[in-house]
Amino acid sequence: MGNILEFPSQQAQGMAFLDRQLRQLLTEKGADEPLIDFAAEQLTRIYSRINESERYSFSVNLPDGLSEPERDALQLEVNAGLEGIRQENHSLMLQLVAELVLAEVRLFQQRRLD
Repeated sequence: MGNILEFPSQQAQGMAFLDRQLRQLLTEKGADEPLIDFAAEQLTRIYSRINESERYSFSVNLPDGLSEPERDALQLEVNAGLEGIRQENHSLMLQLVAELVLAEVRLFQQRRLD
């Protein structure tokens, strides 16, 4: 049997990139390890929830009499529309994730000071 190559999903690659960037940014700002780890955990938790919400799935009952090419064209149109919506929402969701992680980090810092 041949070797199997496995690649991380696009979501896993995106999460790894965000984690590295966050850790680097916080290190450059002088954050300590507990704060960096907390921020990374929050990022992972929140980003995972966002990814789950972007997995659209639904069914459409097509009328009888559609040819296979018509059905395929309709499916492509619906998929393209959904992908456009997902991309628009994804940008906003990433911004909201960043704001929420920042709020969680600030709360964590405030609790440590008390």
